[in-house]
Amino acid sequence: MSLAQPSSPSGAPGRFNWGLISVFGSTLFQLSGIFMLAPWLLLILKSANVSTTVAGFFAATTWLGVFVITPFASALTQQLGRRPAMWLASVAPVLAAVGFLVTDVLWIWFVLQLLAGIAGGLRWVLAEAFIAEFAPPAQIGKYIGTYATMVGLTFVIGPAALAWVGASSPYALWVVIALLAIGLAWTAVIPQLPPDHDTHTAQVGLQGLWHAVLAHPIIMLAGFLGGFFELGLASILPLYGLALGHSDSTAALLVSASGLGGALTALPAGMVADRFASPTQGRRTMMAGFTALIFLACIAVLAVPYLTSLVWPVVFAWGAAGGALYTLAMIDIGAREKGITLVNSTAVLVLTYTLGGLVASAASGALIQWSPALAFPIALIGIAGLGVATLVKTQRKTRLSVDNHPTRPLPR
Repeated sequence: MSLAQPSSPSGAPGRFNWGLISVFGSTLFQLSGIFMLAPWLLLILKSANVSTTVAGFFAATTWLGVFVITPFASALTQQLGRRPAMWLASVAPVLAAVGFLVTDVLWIWFVLQLLAGIAGGLRWVLAEAFIAEFAPPAQIGKYIGTYATMVGLTFVIGPAALAWVGASSPYALWVVIALLAIGLAWTAVIPQLPPDHDTHTAQVGLQGLWHAVLAHPIIMLAGFLGGFFELGLASILPLYGLALGHSDSTAALLVSASGLGGALTALPAGMVADRFASPTQGRRTMMAGFTALIFLACIAVLAVPYLTSLVWPVVFAWGAAGGALYTLAMIDIGAREKGITLVNSTAVLVLTYTLGGLVASAASGALIQWSPALAFPIALIGIAGLGVATLVKTQRKTRLSVDNHPTRPLPR
């Protein structure tokens, strides 16, 4: 069977494995390049005496691009097909990186960052939908957790590669371009899936987005919290590290600490989620627990200016809990949906996750510049506290539903 032919998630094992391997390989190299590029851009802006507030808005531009495309990702995929859409999404980051190489005009950098974010958002939705389609139903938590672990590792690989090459090295951007190009090559060998059963019936675009939000608001809240405390804060950690007095390289490695947390937590969280007798209840309980961990870590931020080494376990906890929240939300979606509907719901999850990242990176840059020791941690404590209260309340309602109706399956 040629790679151009459709494959079935429940088909031959070798075919199925190649589907997972190709998506994993493509994502590994592209995200490693992106997470090497992101701190490099911030450090270059700071070396050019750009204000922390402007640098924070620049970091937020990525999430703005993702936020712009995700409501329309399912409609675009419906028109183009998943593999052509994946190609489109994989080419753009390479072109953007080349643009950063040939010009240093700030407004052009903002445009390039926005376009890369738009393409990255489309690629993000498609990659996770592919994983959910290729994974066997009984082990969806395991494979989504494995995928999330690999994504977390790219948070480590990218900044670590930048620290190794050196932010001031003339070769740094070339390494980024090479990583992105290898990821693009892997995209070429992702196999096709059979035609989607709901191509002509699935709700897509803004209507589909609103339907998914109303159907599963708690899952979308988990996505927002995950985006805020994992990717959003990770994008400004180099700025926070500089505010604490760390060197450029050490500040960049804070992103690696956050990524390591996500990498070490996602797979165990996914495997545990597969083992609950009542999967929905189990996922809600785990979401509440990880949000509580974020809340405790945010309280600890108040002590970081006086004990700067405390920043490492704090950002590790943010990455671990934020990544686990997103993983659990994706497992919940992948367990109940397929086809274009899966793409649409994944897009909505990415949208809420991106909204969290956008809010965190835009607001945190200004808060760090204004008051890194007080305003910054108090804002984080408030957001985490609201998340804990909401998820604990929902978890209790879910548990009562199970107790009162033990023979009824939980809604997903």
